[in-house]
Amino acid sequence: MKIVIEDLTSKDTIALLQQHLVSMASLSPPESVHALDLDELRSPDVTFWAARDEANRLMGCGALKQLTPVHAEIKSMRTADDFLRKGVAATLLQHVLKEAHQRNYQRLSLETGSMESFLAARLLYERFGFTECSPFADYVEDPHSTFMTIYL
Repeated sequence: MKIVIEDLTSKDTIALLQQHLVSMASLSPPESVHALDLDELRSPDVTFWAARDEANRLMGCGALKQLTPVHAEIKSMRTADDFLRKGVAATLLQHVLKEAHQRNYQRLSLETGSMESFLAARLLYERFGFTECSPFADYVEDPHSTFMTIYL
């Protein structure tokens, strides 16, 4: 697996992100969907990575959004359907954590769903040391959201 910074112009990446937005909208009420669209992911405070296999097929993606000089947020973690349960998300998360360390962030946070359909994601984050926390940045308490953080 090769993880590279992407400029969000490849068709397969755009399709995966559109699938991500549709999926999030189907699982949560509109006010509880916090996934970034393409323009938001192209912001200078966001770094977006794609994981690709040896045939250059898109396996998954993830992003890191700087909130402050010492705090960042994980965004747009998604594994392509053909690569589910093959370690893609864990490898991407390891990559994001390594990058956060290199950038000297003191804290890395995320928001994910609180429903059963997000259980695998929550368990993955817990496995890497994330714990539940209060809403951060501009988030507010929401029964459909689980907020998690790790101090680096």
